[in-house]
Amino acid sequence: MSSENHLRWHSASVNKYERELLNGHKGGVIWFTGLSGAGKSTLANALARSLHDRGVRTYVLDGDNVRLGLNRDLGFSQQDRTENIRRIAEVSRLFADAGFIVINAFISPYQSDRTMARQILSEHPYIEIYVCCSLAECERRDPKGLYAKARSGQIPHFTGISAPYEEPQDAEMTIMTEVETVPEAVGRIATELKARQII
Repeated sequence: MSSENHLRWHSASVNKYERELLNGHKGGVIWFTGLSGAGKSTLANALARSLHDRGVRTYVLDGDNVRLGLNRDLGFSQQDRTENIRRIAEVSRLFADAGFIVINAFISPYQSDRTMARQILSEHPYIEIYVCCSLAECERRDPKGLYAKARSGQIPHFTGISAPYEEPQDAEMTIMTEVETVPEAVGRIATELKARQII
């Protein structure tokens, strides 16, 4: 018998609406997906700084940071990648319920996993952003030296080299980091947040 049969959700004395009133904005999730080196973390942190300076409560969940803590028990098989995304989505759901705008920067290479995350977060405003950059440019940048290691066989199951990246089918936005500057991209995202009355 599943342990879930013995569990019951406890409602909080302060609800999401009250937290959003206190914050002056809605909670929600912005999910950056794309190849390693495409610019996800750069955009996530630039956006967080811009929103924070406007008085918006944000938190960035970054792939490496999460794997150094919460998900340090997971590898990079497809099954572990799926569990990685599931846990991130559940954590994001809690942050969004607390009234934060959660800014996620994860390769999240599989469409099925991104669909799962979207479903988990279905009660909150959700914007998936495809950070589009050619593999050649990502390899040229190679900020962590990972592509070189993957090409030499030191890193197995590396997205774009020995593991697939499935381009998003239903992203709300696409940012082409080979042609669009960080300030331009951040400005576009902020405009989208305002249009959706999140901020």
